[in-house]
Amino acid sequence: MKLEPRLHEGRTAGSKKRDSVVPAGASNFAMERSLTGDLPTLDTLGRDLLHVPWARRAVSLVMPFLLTGGFFVFGVRAVAHPWWWVPAALCPVALSFLTYASTSHDLVHRNLRIPMPLNEALLCAVELLAFRSGHAYRAVHMNHHSHFPEEGDLEGAAAGMSLPRALLEGLTLQYRLWWFALKRPGAHRPWVVAEGAGAVLLLLACVAAWPWSRLPALYAALMVAGSWVYPIATAYIVHDPRGADELHYTRLFRGRVLQFLALEHLFHLEHHLYPQVPHQNWPELAHRLDPYFQSKGLRPIKLFF
Repeated sequence: MKLEPRLHEGRTAGSKKRDSVVPAGASNFAMERSLTGDLPTLDTLGRDLLHVPWARRAVSLVMPFLLTGGFFVFGVRAVAHPWWWVPAALCPVALSFLTYASTSHDLVHRNLRIPMPLNEALLCAVELLAFRSGHAYRAVHMNHHSHFPEEGDLEGAAAGMSLPRALLEGLTLQYRLWWFALKRPGAHRPWVVAEGAGAVLLLLACVAAWPWSRLPALYAALMVAGSWVYPIATAYIVHDPRGADELHYTRLFRGRVLQFLALEHLFHLEHHLYPQVPHQNWPELAHRLDPYFQSKGLRPIKLFF
């Protein structure tokens, strides 16, 4: 049975949260709420927030592969002209940001409204570009939505750590995410096994290519190192496990400076409240939610202005 995306679902005291793995064939995952029932419905905010023009979807899906190719194209040129290392190095940086924060994230939530087999194949392929398991990412991320700030939330655990401890968290996080997903039953497990094996084989291939070219090993090193910052970016900065309720578990960010630095991706609170809205529409979602946040007395964090 196909599950339709829903805004939020009330939860009575003492009721248990569901398992976090997305049911096979679901178009999205209805997140349970511990918040009051006055959150604006998606019908009130506008269901146009669910739609992304096909051209923007295509760009989002193609960009990770273009950035991967760009690293090697620029890297080959850098052998003769060292200044080409600048755009070459920027490609993995952008890829690390765009995969986990936008493209892979939308594929995890199945927000792009593309055929299910294509969505799953792209989730696998895009995350393998970074030597990660896309379906392990989904299992852990859905668990994060359902269970933060509980102890069993592996993705959000860094929010309650000191900064040095959160920095160390990233060194082994991807391996623990994979193991977390592997231990959970569900249709995702064959994907997780295959993606884990694929990531290891790709890393070995990059090392084996060293006598002929150092570019693959350098690319692998940059992508693995890029994954180490995720606990800081996705948990420590944006979450507050000491918050009183769901409106305060995740920090509210505003301001042009932060929007520029985060490439309009720093809308984590809005995403937690409306996980079915694709990342391209987060700025508009935030704009429509501002009156509600103001009525609740939420003060956004800004950097200068």
